[in-house]
Amino acid sequence: MKNIVVIAHDAKKNDLVRFLKEREEWVQGVKFVATGRTAEFIEAGGITVKHMSPGRYGGYNQITDMIKNKEVDIVIFFRDPIVKEQYHEDIQSLLDTCDNLVIPLATNYASAELLILGMIRKEAAEKYKAVE
Repeated sequence: MKNIVVIAHDAKKNDLVRFLKEREEWVQGVKFVATGRTAEFIEAGGITVKHMSPGRYGGYNQITDMIKNKEVDIVIFFRDPIVKEQYHEDIQSLLDTCDNLVIPLATNYASAELLILGMIRKEAAEKYKAVE
């Protein structure tokens, strides 16, 4: 687990920052990537993050390209299901790309926690097998 994309709609940005801060020890050494305003919120929370363009200005497409180039291990996208943006097609393309390329995707607090725990467990099992 090296590169995790973290995105949140406006109503969920504080939840995302809190989620990451509460699990800092789980994600040591991970590089976070986020779209514009989400990146700003995360940095304000004291977490280092690579900034992409804001979603409405192509950030979702940049992340979709990173996924296609196998530069992303996990996507955590705290979505507000009520929000339907003008650029919803870009968001849907990102989600579809995760599905098509089998990139783990979490869209809420509980699924993100389980996803990270699962990846930690998977990496531990792989290290254990390599030692045998």
